[in-house]
Amino acid sequence: MKTLITGGIIVGSLRSYPGSVLIESEKIARVFGGDAPEGTEADEIVDALGKLIFPGFIDAHTHFDLHVAGTVTADDFYSGTKAAIAGGTTTIIDFGTQYHGETLMQGLGNWKKKAEAGVSCDYGIHMTITEWNEGVSEECRTMMDEGVTSFKLYMTYDTQVDDETLFKILRRLKEVGGITGVHCENDGMIAALRQEYASDERIGLVSSHYRTRPAEAEAEAVNRLMYMAEQADIPVIVVHMTNRLALDEIRAARKRGQTVFAETCPQYLLFTYKVYEKDGFEGAKYVCAPPIRSREDTDTLWKALKDGEIQTVSTDHCSFTLEQKRAGLGDFRKIPGGVPGVETRAALIYTEGVSKGRISKEDMCRVLSENPARLYGLYPRKGVIREGSDADLVILDPSRKKVLSAADQLSRSDYSPYEGYESACILEKVYLRGVPVAEDGRVTRENTGVFLKRNGYGGTI
Repeated sequence: MKTLITGGIIVGSLRSYPGSVLIESEKIARVFGGDAPEGTEADEIVDALGKLIFPGFIDAHTHFDLHVAGTVTADDFYSGTKAAIAGGTTTIIDFGTQYHGETLMQGLGNWKKKAEAGVSCDYGIHMTITEWNEGVSEECRTMMDEGVTSFKLYMTYDTQVDDETLFKILRRLKEVGGITGVHCENDGMIAALRQEYASDERIGLVSSHYRTRPAEAEAEAVNRLMYMAEQADIPVIVVHMTNRLALDEIRAARKRGQTVFAETCPQYLLFTYKVYEKDGFEGAKYVCAPPIRSREDTDTLWKALKDGEIQTVSTDHCSFTLEQKRAGLGDFRKIPGGVPGVETRAALIYTEGVSKGRISKEDMCRVLSENPARLYGLYPRKGVIREGSDADLVILDPSRKKVLSAADQLSRSDYSPYEGYESACILEKVYLRGVPVAEDGRVTRENTGVFLKRNGYGGTI
């Protein structure tokens, strides 16, 4: 079946233009400037007049069916990828985990099994390395052969690796051509502050969460990572970066000649730490790590997006129910950390970014589509509207508005951090490899996703 989308504005990372897109056999068959030539054959014609045609969005930071904090995230692959596709995300890359005592292959096998619950968008897997030995070192090459070319390292939590191990892993990934994202926080500083706050009445306050994970803890860990990566001579990714101090460390590393990529998330662009000071336990809805920062940091992140200093906006989608969050009633340390976001990211970035003039629609395409495709070995199959690429397309209507609410969401989280927020657009149609799968936030066809074997980072961003 041939589908012709016509009359819209095709959005790219460098320029946008009136055009038409012909879809055939899961691929983009032709891209026309303006209307398609007379006589172009199509079984269906979709009128996109007045609308924006984006390449499908890629969320390279999700946590589905993750065992963490004594519980399991509310969204598994089935509900999480339905939420993703409804929000215009046609590809996710989830973080698989090598739990203690497992090999990387066992971790990968476990995550592929989780995906058997059903996947409604295409997906890839990063592998989180928590233990290191000669066998795991050899498996890094195996992972690359399996199409898992990116990894995750933690500098905090019980999944963290120490500095010696982190450096050894960086050296090994340099050899095999892999790249890693790193959760950067100084674990010792956080542990000391948490112990101090747990010794008095502050243990029952949600606000103690952000006060015990200061921006300095993040910036110090970024600084340490930068020098280790410089010595190992390897590009690295700082995931979910939140503040100016951390960005300054990245700027300094880049000034020294290093290749460093930065990711941030919608919660760090829209909120400030004041959400943790809401009455009662309301602030627990926003508990995540690193925590949400100041207005100065929010403004810094938006400018860095516009200036190209931040390469991607992912969600760190790690959802829980309110009942799960209540595990931390009386002890802020026990609140499961994470917020839902895969369903709302595109609408939020368009509304707060494009419609308010903070970034352009081309910037939005760059940080939500093209850059993650390039960084994670999917380009040009994904992330771009060009002939031969997968026909992953999002038709965004900027003339219609929508009020966000948990009552309408597909995520199994029973709350929305963005409850009552009015978005300045509707994602009218979403296509996955040429098949219409969502319309106006409703999934019309599910379980059509496939596993993506990815190439290594090509150094092209």
